[in-house]
Amino acid sequence: MTRVLIAGCGYVGAATADLFHGDGWEVEGWTYSPESAQSLMAKPYAVRAVDISDREAVTRAATKFDVVIHCASSGGGGPEDYRRVYLEGARILLQTLRPHRFIFTSSTSVYAQKEGEWVDEESAAEPMHETGRILRETEELVRQNGGTSARLAGIYGPGRSALLRKFLSGKAAIEGNGERFLNQVHRDDVARALLHLLALPNGSQIVNVTDDQPLTQRACYEWLAAKLNRPLPEIVAGTGERKRGPSNKRVSNRKLRALGWEPMFPTFSIGMERSVLPAFPTMGA
Repeated sequence: MTRVLIAGCGYVGAATADLFHGDGWEVEGWTYSPESAQSLMAKPYAVRAVDISDREAVTRAATKFDVVIHCASSGGGGPEDYRRVYLEGARILLQTLRPHRFIFTSSTSVYAQKEGEWVDEESAAEPMHETGRILRETEELVRQNGGTSARLAGIYGPGRSALLRKFLSGKAAIEGNGERFLNQVHRDDVARALLHLLALPNGSQIVNVTDDQPLTQRACYEWLAAKLNRPLPEIVAGTGERKRGPSNKRVSNRKLRALGWEPMFPTFSIGMERSVLPAFPTMGA
């Protein structure tokens, strides 16, 4: 039985661990806090609290893993947290565990294009903000060690949709003309992509993990307004400040599709209708 470590057993990581366990893998999950580990004690696989940025902690917890998936989160922090969790976390996991395969979940925010153009894995990835540059530095470390970086679009899924939550709370706004493209992917399609990548022989590559149809911010809110019979959010000037920098691009998943992956939720509307809206926690608000 192949052993896999899910380093970062949070929203995406727990779904990934569940999928791998169901596929017959021997799974172990790590979380940052003992409280998070305790909340997952009912899982049919081991979950431990291990800080991946602490070399001694990782060394104490180290055992033989064939595969390591680094999908820990910075918890919304700034450059210092990014460097600690992503770059140093990846370095420590690679050096201490020395797995046969390593996957790092990066972000499509590394593409800083601003004109709404299509981008793929061959496009320039030159982020303007320090957090994005740290992600690129981590990707390069992973590449040098024969690993894969999966650039994830904005994640939504059961119980989680920033767009829907803002819309329902009245805090949503259409920025400028609303024509900035949003690239999104369902959590379960991310998990399936990570499993699929490990079935491929090439362990050192970069792939975009996103759905088939980038939508503008206006189009997303128009769909929600029509579906929920609510008014459109107000229009505000400008686009606001974003931690990973301003961008406007359409991210292609053509490479991952060519490798045999297909999303279960190929569009925002399909994912919302089938998976998110029926059980979203604030739908009754």
